[in-house]
Amino acid sequence: MSTAEDAAAHRSGPIPPAGRGELSHAVLRALRTRPGGEHALPTGGAVDGADPYGEDLHLALYVCYELHYRGFRDADPGWEWNPELLGLRAGLERRFLDALRTDTEAAPHSVDEAFAGILVEPPDGKGLSHFLRDEGELWQLREYAAQRSLYHLKEADPHAWVIPRLRGRAKAGMVAVEFDEFGAGAADRMHSRLFADLMTDLGLDTTYGRYVDVAAAEMLASVNLMSVFGLHRALRGALVGHFASVEVTSSPASRRLAEAMRRADAGAAAVRFYAEHVEADAVHEQVVRREVVGGLLEEEPWLEADVAFGIEATNLLDARLGDRTLSAWRRGRSSLRAPLRPPDHR
Repeated sequence: MSTAEDAAAHRSGPIPPAGRGELSHAVLRALRTRPGGEHALPTGGAVDGADPYGEDLHLALYVCYELHYRGFRDADPGWEWNPELLGLRAGLERRFLDALRTDTEAAPHSVDEAFAGILVEPPDGKGLSHFLRDEGELWQLREYAAQRSLYHLKEADPHAWVIPRLRGRAKAGMVAVEFDEFGAGAADRMHSRLFADLMTDLGLDTTYGRYVDVAAAEMLASVNLMSVFGLHRALRGALVGHFASVEVTSSPASRRLAEAMRRADAGAAAVRFYAEHVEADAVHEQVVRREVVGGLLEEEPWLEADVAFGIEATNLLDARLGDRTLSAWRRGRSSLRAPLRPPDHR
Protein backbone atom coordinates (compact mmCIF):
# COMPACT_ATOMS: atom_id res chain seq x y z
CA MET A 1 0.00 0.00 0.00
CA SER A 2 1.36 3.46 -0.91
CA THR A 3 1.80 6.21 1.68
CA ALA A 4 -1.22 8.07 0.28
CA GLU A 5 -3.37 4.94 0.30
CA ASP A 6 -2.26 4.16 3.84
CA ALA A 7 -3.19 7.65 5.02
CA ALA A 8 -6.59 7.43 3.33
CA ALA A 9 -7.24 4.05 4.95
CA HIS A 10 -6.53 5.55 8.38
CA ARG A 11 -9.08 8.31 7.79
CA SER A 12 -11.84 5.93 6.70
CA GLY A 13 -13.92 3.54 8.73
CA PRO A 14 -16.23 3.95 11.72
CA ILE A 15 -15.42 6.31 14.57
CA PRO A 16 -14.12 4.28 17.54
CA PRO A 17 -16.60 3.89 20.42
CA ALA A 18 -16.07 5.18 23.95
CA GLY A 19 -14.51 2.74 26.41
CA ARG A 20 -16.50 1.10 29.20
CA GLY A 21 -13.78 -0.11 31.54
CA GLU A 22 -10.14 -1.10 31.95
CA LEU A 23 -10.07 -3.60 29.10
CA SER A 24 -11.87 -1.61 26.44
CA HIS A 25 -10.16 1.68 27.36
CA ALA A 26 -6.75 0.02 27.03
CA VAL A 27 -7.56 -1.50 23.62
CA LEU A 28 -8.91 1.81 22.31
CA ARG A 29 -5.86 3.71 23.62
CA ALA A 30 -3.58 1.24 21.86
CA LEU A 31 -5.39 1.73 18.55
CA ARG A 32 -4.50 5.42 18.66
CA THR A 33 -0.81 4.46 18.44
CA ARG A 34 1.19 2.48 15.92
CA PRO A 35 1.67 -1.26 16.52
CA GLY A 36 4.93 -1.76 18.39
CA GLY A 37 4.76 1.73 19.88
CA GLU A 38 4.23 2.73 23.48
CA HIS A 39 1.02 1.21 24.72
CA ALA A 40 0.00 -1.00 27.59
CA LEU A 41 -2.53 -3.72 26.92
CA PRO A 42 -4.23 -5.41 29.87
CA THR A 43 -2.70 -8.44 31.56
CA GLY A 44 -4.23 -11.88 31.82
CA GLY A 45 -5.26 -11.12 35.40
CA ALA A 46 -7.47 -8.27 34.24
CA VAL A 47 -9.15 -10.56 31.71
CA ASP A 48 -9.63 -13.38 34.22
CA GLY A 49 -11.38 -11.01 36.62
CA ALA A 50 -13.77 -9.57 34.02
CA ASP A 51 -17.46 -10.40 33.79
CA PRO A 52 -17.65 -12.81 30.82
CA TYR A 53 -20.95 -11.22 29.76
CA GLY A 54 -20.09 -7.70 30.85
CA GLU A 55 -19.90 -4.34 29.10
CA ASP A 56 -16.13 -3.96 29.31
CA LEU A 57 -15.10 -7.38 28.08
CA HIS A 58 -17.55 -7.40 25.19
CA LEU A 59 -16.72 -3.92 23.99
CA ALA A 60 -13.00 -4.81 24.07
CA LEU A 61 -13.73 -7.99 22.13
CA TYR A 62 -16.01 -6.16 19.69
CA VAL A 63 -13.26 -3.61 18.97
CA CYS A 64 -10.72 -6.39 18.37
CA TYR A 65 -13.07 -8.13 15.96
CA GLU A 66 -13.96 -4.97 14.05
CA LEU A 67 -10.35 -4.80 12.90
CA HIS A 68 -11.24 -7.82 10.71
CA TYR A 69 -14.28 -6.05 9.24
CA ARG A 70 -14.04 -2.33 8.48
CA GLY A 71 -11.53 -1.24 11.10
CA PHE A 72 -11.72 2.18 12.74
CA ARG A 73 -10.93 5.68 11.65
CA ASP A 74 -7.31 6.58 12.42
CA ALA A 75 -6.49 3.02 13.57
CA ASP A 76 -3.40 1.59 11.90
CA PRO A 77 -4.37 -1.47 9.78
CA GLY A 78 -1.36 -3.25 11.23
CA TRP A 79 -3.29 -3.80 14.46
CA GLU A 80 -5.41 -6.47 12.75
CA TRP A 81 -2.65 -9.08 13.08
CA ASN A 82 -0.61 -7.60 15.91
CA PRO A 83 0.58 -10.55 18.07
CA GLU A 84 0.15 -8.70 21.38
CA LEU A 85 -3.43 -7.67 20.59
CA LEU A 86 -4.24 -11.15 19.27
CA GLY A 87 -2.96 -12.57 22.55
CA LEU A 88 -5.29 -10.31 24.50
CA ARG A 89 -8.17 -11.22 22.19
CA ALA A 90 -7.51 -14.92 22.77
CA GLY A 91 -7.83 -14.37 26.51
CA LEU A 92 -11.11 -12.48 26.08
CA GLU A 93 -12.42 -15.26 23.86
CA ARG A 94 -11.50 -17.96 26.36
CA ARG A 95 -13.30 -16.09 29.14
CA PHE A 96 -16.42 -15.73 26.98
CA LEU A 97 -16.43 -19.27 25.57
CA ASP A 98 -15.78 -20.87 28.95
CA ALA A 99 -18.83 -19.08 30.38
CA LEU A 100 -20.97 -20.13 27.42
CA ARG A 101 -19.90 -23.77 27.74
CA THR A 102 -20.59 -23.76 31.47
CA ASP A 103 -24.01 -22.15 31.03
CA THR A 104 -25.06 -24.56 28.28
CA GLU A 105 -23.60 -27.65 29.95
CA ALA A 106 -27.04 -29.04 30.81
CA ALA A 107 -28.37 -28.37 27.29
CA PRO A 108 -28.71 -31.10 24.64
CA HIS A 109 -25.51 -32.31 23.01
CA SER A 110 -27.27 -33.88 20.01
CA VAL A 111 -28.41 -31.86 17.02
CA ASP A 112 -31.88 -33.44 16.96
CA GLU A 113 -32.50 -32.46 20.59
CA ALA A 114 -31.10 -28.96 20.03
CA PHE A 115 -33.36 -28.46 17.01
CA ALA A 116 -36.35 -29.76 18.96
CA GLY A 117 -35.94 -26.86 21.35
CA ILE A 118 -36.22 -24.22 18.63
CA LEU A 119 -38.58 -25.80 16.09
CA VAL A 120 -41.56 -25.42 18.42
CA GLU A 121 -42.74 -21.94 19.32
CA PRO A 122 -42.90 -21.26 23.08
CA PRO A 123 -46.51 -21.59 24.30
CA ASP A 124 -46.47 -18.47 26.45
CA GLY A 125 -45.84 -16.09 23.53
CA LYS A 126 -43.75 -13.80 25.74
CA GLY A 127 -40.74 -13.27 23.51
CA LEU A 128 -39.43 -9.96 22.23
CA SER A 129 -41.04 -10.27 18.79
CA HIS A 130 -44.38 -11.17 20.43
CA PHE A 131 -44.21 -8.04 22.56
CA LEU A 132 -43.39 -5.82 19.58
CA ARG A 133 -46.23 -7.32 17.52
CA ASP A 134 -48.82 -6.94 20.28
CA GLU A 135 -47.73 -3.87 22.23
CA GLY A 136 -44.67 -2.32 20.68
CA GLU A 137 -44.61 1.43 20.18
CA LEU A 138 -42.61 3.23 17.54
CA TRP A 139 -39.89 4.29 20.00
CA GLN A 140 -39.41 0.64 20.98
CA LEU A 141 -39.19 -0.47 17.35
CA ARG A 142 -36.54 2.20 16.81
CA GLU A 143 -34.54 0.98 19.81
CA TYR A 144 -34.83 -2.59 18.60
CA ALA A 145 -33.58 -1.65 15.13
CA ALA A 146 -30.73 0.49 16.50
CA GLN A 147 -29.41 -2.39 18.59
CA ARG A 148 -29.92 -4.95 15.84
CA SER A 149 -28.03 -2.76 13.37
CA LEU A 150 -24.79 -4.03 14.91
CA TYR A 151 -25.81 -7.47 13.71
CA HIS A 152 -27.79 -6.87 10.52
CA LEU A 153 -25.43 -4.39 8.84
CA LYS A 154 -22.89 -7.21 8.65
CA GLU A 155 -25.20 -10.19 9.09
CA ALA A 156 -23.83 -12.47 6.38
CA ASP A 157 -20.17 -11.51 6.66
CA PRO A 158 -18.93 -13.68 9.57
CA HIS A 159 -20.90 -16.65 8.27
CA ALA A 160 -18.97 -16.43 4.99
CA TRP A 161 -15.73 -17.24 6.84
CA VAL A 162 -16.89 -20.83 7.29
CA ILE A 163 -17.27 -21.51 3.56
CA PRO A 164 -13.63 -22.56 2.87
CA ARG A 165 -13.81 -24.83 5.93
CA LEU A 166 -16.73 -26.86 4.57
CA ARG A 167 -16.95 -29.27 1.66
CA GLY A 168 -19.51 -31.09 -0.42
CA ARG A 169 -23.19 -30.63 0.43
CA ALA A 170 -22.44 -28.42 3.41
CA LYS A 171 -20.41 -25.95 1.35
CA ALA A 172 -22.89 -25.89 -1.54
CA GLY A 173 -25.82 -25.32 0.82
CA MET A 174 -24.01 -22.61 2.75
CA VAL A 175 -23.11 -20.75 -0.45
CA ALA A 176 -26.71 -21.00 -1.68
CA VAL A 177 -28.08 -19.36 1.46
CA GLU A 178 -25.31 -16.76 1.59
CA PHE A 179 -25.99 -15.89 -2.05
CA ASP A 180 -29.50 -14.87 -1.03
CA GLU A 181 -28.20 -12.95 2.00
CA PHE A 182 -25.95 -10.94 -0.31
CA GLY A 183 -28.86 -10.06 -2.60
CA ALA A 184 -28.33 -12.76 -5.25
CA GLY A 185 -25.88 -10.45 -6.99
CA ALA A 186 -27.97 -7.27 -6.69
CA ALA A 187 -26.50 -4.73 -4.29
CA ASP A 188 -29.85 -3.08 -3.57
CA ARG A 189 -31.26 -6.45 -2.43
CA MET A 190 -28.48 -7.34 -0.02
CA HIS A 191 -30.09 -7.97 3.35
CA SER A 192 -27.73 -5.49 4.98
CA ARG A 193 -28.94 -2.87 2.47
CA LEU A 194 -32.58 -3.74 3.13
CA PHE A 195 -31.96 -3.29 6.85
CA ALA A 196 -30.38 0.10 6.21
CA ASP A 197 -33.55 1.03 4.31
CA LEU A 198 -35.59 -0.08 7.33
CA MET A 199 -33.46 2.18 9.52
CA THR A 200 -34.11 5.11 7.20
CA ASP A 201 -37.87 4.59 7.53
CA LEU A 202 -37.45 4.67 11.31
CA GLY A 203 -35.41 7.86 11.23
CA LEU A 204 -32.19 6.15 12.29
CA ASP A 205 -28.63 6.83 11.14
CA THR A 206 -27.52 4.07 8.77
CA THR A 207 -23.79 4.65 9.33
CA TYR A 208 -22.03 1.37 10.08
CA GLY A 209 -21.30 1.12 13.81
CA ARG A 210 -23.28 4.25 14.64
CA TYR A 211 -25.11 2.69 17.61
CA VAL A 212 -22.28 0.78 19.29
CA ASP A 213 -22.08 3.30 22.13
CA VAL A 214 -25.74 2.86 23.08
CA ALA A 215 -25.89 -0.92 22.56
CA ALA A 216 -26.15 -3.12 25.63
CA ALA A 217 -23.54 -5.71 26.57
CA GLU A 218 -26.06 -8.41 25.65
CA MET A 219 -26.19 -7.11 22.07
CA LEU A 220 -22.42 -6.89 21.83
CA ALA A 221 -22.18 -10.49 23.06
CA SER A 222 -24.58 -11.69 20.35
CA VAL A 223 -22.53 -9.97 17.66
CA ASN A 224 -19.27 -11.22 19.13
CA LEU A 225 -20.60 -14.77 19.06
CA MET A 226 -20.79 -14.65 15.24
CA SER A 227 -17.24 -13.37 15.04
CA VAL A 228 -15.62 -15.84 17.44
CA PHE A 229 -17.31 -18.76 15.70
CA GLY A 230 -16.53 -17.39 12.24
CA LEU A 231 -12.86 -16.60 12.82
CA HIS A 232 -11.86 -19.98 14.26
CA ARG A 233 -11.73 -23.06 12.07
CA ALA A 234 -11.94 -25.20 15.21
CA LEU A 235 -15.39 -23.67 15.86
CA ARG A 236 -16.80 -24.32 12.39
CA GLY A 237 -19.38 -26.70 13.81
CA ALA A 238 -20.52 -24.07 16.31
CA LEU A 239 -20.78 -21.49 13.50
CA VAL A 240 -23.00 -23.87 11.52
CA GLY A 241 -25.11 -24.35 14.65
CA HIS A 242 -25.41 -20.61 15.12
CA PHE A 243 -26.38 -20.15 11.48
CA ALA A 244 -28.97 -22.92 11.75
CA SER A 245 -30.49 -21.40 14.88
CA VAL A 246 -30.83 -18.01 13.18
CA GLU A 247 -32.45 -19.44 10.06
CA VAL A 248 -34.81 -21.82 11.89
CA THR A 249 -36.18 -19.14 14.22
CA SER A 250 -36.18 -16.26 11.72
CA SER A 251 -39.35 -16.88 9.70
CA PRO A 252 -41.94 -16.87 12.52
CA ALA A 253 -40.21 -13.99 14.32
CA SER A 254 -40.00 -12.02 11.07
CA ARG A 255 -43.74 -12.46 10.52
CA ARG A 256 -44.44 -10.94 13.93
CA LEU A 257 -41.99 -8.09 13.35
CA ALA A 258 -43.52 -7.29 9.95
CA GLU A 259 -46.90 -7.06 11.68
CA ALA A 260 -45.38 -4.80 14.33
CA MET A 261 -43.96 -2.47 11.67
CA ARG A 262 -47.31 -2.32 9.86
CA ARG A 263 -49.24 -1.62 13.05
CA ALA A 264 -46.86 1.22 13.97
CA ASP A 265 -46.96 2.59 10.39
CA ALA A 266 -43.18 2.43 10.38
CA GLY A 267 -42.88 2.60 6.59
CA ALA A 268 -42.78 0.37 3.53
CA ALA A 269 -39.07 -0.45 3.77
CA ALA A 270 -39.40 -1.29 7.46
CA VAL A 271 -42.14 -3.77 6.66
CA ARG A 272 -40.32 -5.11 3.59
CA PHE A 273 -37.21 -6.20 5.47
CA TYR A 274 -39.13 -8.58 7.70
CA ALA A 275 -41.74 -9.57 5.11
CA GLU A 276 -38.93 -10.73 2.80
CA HIS A 277 -37.49 -12.89 5.57
CA VAL A 278 -40.76 -14.72 6.23
CA GLU A 279 -40.64 -16.68 2.97
CA ALA A 280 -36.91 -16.61 2.31
CA ASP A 281 -35.90 -17.93 5.72
CA ALA A 282 -38.55 -20.65 5.63
CA VAL A 283 -36.72 -21.96 2.55
CA HIS A 284 -33.31 -21.31 4.10
CA GLU A 285 -34.29 -23.35 7.16
CA GLN A 286 -34.73 -26.47 5.04
CA VAL A 287 -31.47 -25.95 3.16
CA VAL A 288 -29.52 -25.31 6.36
CA ARG A 289 -30.94 -28.29 8.24
CA ARG A 290 -30.70 -30.81 5.40
CA GLU A 291 -27.70 -29.68 3.41
CA VAL A 292 -25.48 -27.56 5.64
CA VAL A 293 -25.95 -29.34 8.97
CA GLY A 294 -26.70 -32.72 7.40
CA GLY A 295 -23.79 -32.44 4.98
CA LEU A 296 -21.35 -31.31 7.67
CA LEU A 297 -22.24 -34.18 10.01
CA GLU A 298 -22.09 -36.68 7.16
CA GLU A 299 -18.50 -35.58 6.50
CA GLU A 300 -17.47 -34.86 10.11
CA PRO A 301 -19.86 -36.59 12.54
CA TRP A 302 -17.59 -35.78 15.49
CA LEU A 303 -18.70 -32.14 15.22
CA GLU A 304 -22.27 -32.87 16.35
CA ALA A 305 -21.73 -31.60 19.90
CA ASP A 306 -20.19 -28.41 18.48
CA VAL A 307 -23.21 -27.79 16.24
CA ALA A 308 -25.51 -28.30 19.23
CA PHE A 309 -23.35 -25.91 21.28
CA GLY A 310 -23.67 -23.26 18.56
CA ILE A 311 -27.46 -23.57 18.66
CA GLU A 312 -27.66 -23.46 22.46
CA ALA A 313 -25.18 -20.59 22.84
CA THR A 314 -27.16 -18.55 20.33
CA ASN A 315 -30.41 -19.23 22.19
CA LEU A 316 -28.82 -18.33 25.53
CA LEU A 317 -27.57 -14.95 24.33
CA ASP A 318 -30.82 -14.16 22.50
CA ALA A 319 -32.73 -14.89 25.71
CA ARG A 320 -30.43 -12.64 27.75
CA LEU A 321 -30.92 -9.79 25.28
CA GLY A 322 -34.68 -10.31 25.19
CA ASP A 323 -34.95 -10.38 28.99
CA ARG A 324 -32.94 -7.18 29.40
CA THR A 325 -34.88 -5.35 26.70
CA LEU A 326 -38.34 -6.38 27.90
CA SER A 327 -37.46 -5.67 31.52
CA ALA A 328 -36.54 -2.09 30.62
CA TRP A 329 -39.57 -1.52 28.40
CA ARG A 330 -42.04 -2.87 30.94
CA ARG A 331 -40.71 -0.28 33.38
CA GLY A 332 -41.22 2.40 30.73
CA ARG A 333 -37.46 2.89 30.31
CA SER A 334 -35.09 2.81 27.37
CA SER A 335 -33.39 -0.53 26.73
CA LEU A 336 -30.32 1.32 25.45
CA ARG A 337 -27.44 2.81 27.39
CA ALA A 338 -28.71 6.23 26.28
CA PRO A 339 -32.07 7.07 24.67
CA LEU A 340 -32.25 7.77 20.94
CA ARG A 341 -32.91 11.21 19.55
CA PRO A 342 -36.41 11.59 18.06
CA PRO A 343 -36.54 11.00 14.28
CA ASP A 344 -36.13 14.15 12.21
CA HIS A 345 -38.80 13.24 9.66
CA ARG A 346 -41.64 12.38 12.03
